[in-house]
Amino acid sequence: MKLGIIYSRLRVEEKLLFSEAEKSHIDLIKIQDRDLIFNLTRPNFAKQNLGGLNIVLARSVHHERIVPYLSILENQDIKTVNTSQATRICDNKLLTSLALIKNNIPTPKTLIALTVESALKAIEKMGYPVVLKPIIGSWGRLLSKVNDREAAEALLEHKSILGSPQHSIFYIQEYIEKSGRDIRSFVIGDKTIAAIYRHGDHWITNTARGGVTSNCPVTDEINKLSIKAAQAVGGEIVAIDLLETKQGLLVNEVNSTMEFRNSIEVTGVNIPKEIIDYLIKKYDEEKN
Repeated sequence: MKLGIIYSRLRVEEKLLFSEAEKSHIDLIKIQDRDLIFNLTRPNFAKQNLGGLNIVLARSVHHERIVPYLSILENQDIKTVNTSQATRICDNKLLTSLALIKNNIPTPKTLIALTVESALKAIEKMGYPVVLKPIIGSWGRLLSKVNDREAAEALLEHKSILGSPQHSIFYIQEYIEKSGRDIRSFVIGDKTIAAIYRHGDHWITNTARGGVTSNCPVTDEINKLSIKAAQAVGGEIVAIDLLETKQGLLVNEVNSTMEFRNSIEVTGVNIPKEIIDYLIKKYDEEKN
């Protein structure tokens, strides 16, 4: 088995994955996304240029790069995890919401607007506070909790002037009171291998924004909902963000390039080993 791991920068997660792959004695090829060049006119160019890869794990954090890269590899019959389609859906909050709703998965109420005027009407219709999110983004960046009309008008004007694609669609979500925590679960294949609570005084509890983790027991509800969410987006190795409400859990987001450095010790689960083991098993099953 020849495994390729495409990455943007060498984070703790990538180092752990490299280490587990080397322990498994598989042929590992480390691929930095900025170095890739594809000659589309040459037959089998991807396999030849990348050393005859069998399967590729996508770890690039550059959303604009990874989907085209995965699409090219898949066109050359190289297996990718996650696939380009699953990655495209996970990396776009609008597409994620559509997939969740289509599959009857509980998720926060969300409105989409395409102009400042319609966005303001949508916010007022939903009622304050609301959360404004860019449709593409991660680590809790550029999220805004909007408490009143004056803040809404200012934020919408700023977004319209910025003019970038991620600000041209207004993604408006109801504000869910977290009571200081939310849940992130980790799905590999058809199993929820672990889950954590993310605690924080701020309404954004991402660990990238200072959230602190603790173990969350994987209940029947967490397991079933997480697997269902992963299947809805077509993800094989994903992290699911869950919100606790009096009516039950809501799926907030699905992450295709999950971070797990702060989740290994608190859960007692060797997440990078689970990932590598899954890829080996997937290769063996498809080979046979």
